Amino acid sequence: MAAEDLFQASTQPGGLSTPSQRKDNQTRLQEQGVPEDEYKECFSLYDKQQRGKIKATDLLESMRCLGASPTPGEVQRHLQTHGIDKHGELDFSTFLTIMHTQIKQEDPKKEILLAMLMADKEKKGYIMASELRSKLMKLGEKLTHKEVDDLFKEAGIEPNGQVKYDTFIQRITLPVQDY
Repeated sequence: MAAEDLFQASTQPGGLSTPSQRKDNQTRLQEQGVPEDEYKECFSLYDKQQRGKIKATDLLESMRCLGASPTPGEVQRHLQTHGIDKHGELDFSTFLTIMHTQIKQEDPKKEILLAMLMADKEKKGYIMASELRSKLMKLGEKLTHKEVDDLFKEAGIEPNGQVKYDTFIQRITLPVQDY
């Protein structure tokens, strides 16, 4: 079953309800490197009544705890796709399917590149560190001065230097080493 088929099956009434379908879903996610134990642990933290379901209102926070970055609008679309209203509940299988869909659509490198291209009006391939600092502190999820300093230090950017897109994106999107 392809990921698209898995997604289609999960959006049908009743979702992935048979043990064989749930196993297939879990196998697909494992093949894609998804740490299912981590997902189960997070899910269980929000499953306060231990019924195998979490509230739709907890979906955004639980997804972010697992490293996804959905917007409230994206979470609402995921819920609508699965026929769940904002006061409803979802089971673990639906949660896994939503996480799979969200992670598949997120591409931080592309998002960062687009943001940097918008700032580089002259298309030079870089922007000044001072301009990047200003954007990071004023737009979107605003960073503090210290957070920008830490980011620049981690990415090897001089405070008054140039920030080349490719180098910057490569350095800040490297996976965190697990020692």
